[in-house]
Amino acid sequence: MSGARAVPFHCPYCGDEDLEPYEGDGGWYCRACARAFKLKFLGIGVKI
Repeated sequence: MSGARAVPFHCPYCGDEDLEPYEGDGGWYCRACARAFKLKFLGIGVKI
Protein backbone atom coordinates (compact mmCIF):
# COMPACT_ATOMS: atom_id res chain seq x y z
CA MET A 1 0.00 0.00 0.00
CA SER A 2 1.22 3.49 -0.74
CA GLY A 3 1.84 6.14 1.90
CA ALA A 4 -1.47 7.86 1.14
CA ARG A 5 -3.58 8.63 4.18
CA ALA A 6 -7.32 8.24 4.58
CA VAL A 7 -8.79 11.71 4.94
CA PRO A 8 -12.02 12.13 6.92
CA PHE A 9 -14.67 14.56 5.68
CA HIS A 10 -16.07 15.27 9.15
CA CYS A 11 -15.54 14.52 12.84
CA PRO A 12 -17.24 11.26 13.92
CA TYR A 13 -18.17 12.86 17.27
CA CYS A 14 -19.62 16.28 16.41
CA GLY A 15 -19.84 16.31 12.59
CA ASP A 16 -17.71 19.44 12.17
CA GLU A 17 -15.28 19.72 9.23
CA ASP A 18 -12.50 21.67 10.99
CA LEU A 19 -9.92 18.85 11.21
CA GLU A 20 -6.14 18.76 11.24
CA PRO A 21 -3.61 15.89 11.18
CA TYR A 22 -2.64 14.74 14.68
CA GLU A 23 0.31 12.63 15.86
CA GLY A 24 1.27 11.08 12.57
CA ASP A 25 -0.10 7.68 11.54
CA GLY A 26 -3.80 8.26 10.77
CA GLY A 27 -4.55 10.54 13.71
CA TRP A 28 -6.87 13.54 13.36
CA TYR A 29 -7.81 16.37 15.73
CA CYS A 30 -11.15 18.20 15.64
CA ARG A 31 -10.83 21.87 16.61
CA ALA A 32 -14.57 22.21 17.20
CA CYS A 33 -14.98 19.58 19.95
CA ALA A 34 -11.27 19.20 20.93
CA ARG A 35 -11.27 15.43 20.36
CA ALA A 36 -8.69 13.30 18.61
CA PHE A 37 -9.38 10.12 16.69
CA LYS A 38 -7.52 7.70 14.43
CA LEU A 39 -8.49 6.20 11.06
CA LYS A 40 -7.36 2.81 9.85
CA PHE A 41 -7.76 1.58 6.29
CA LEU A 42 -8.75 -2.10 6.32
CA GLY A 43 -8.88 -2.70 2.57
CA ILE A 44 -11.08 -2.97 -0.49
CA GLY A 45 -12.65 -6.17 -1.68
CA VAL A 46 -15.42 -8.67 -1.48
CA LYS A 47 -16.18 -10.29 1.83
CA ILE A 48 -15.73 -14.05 1.49
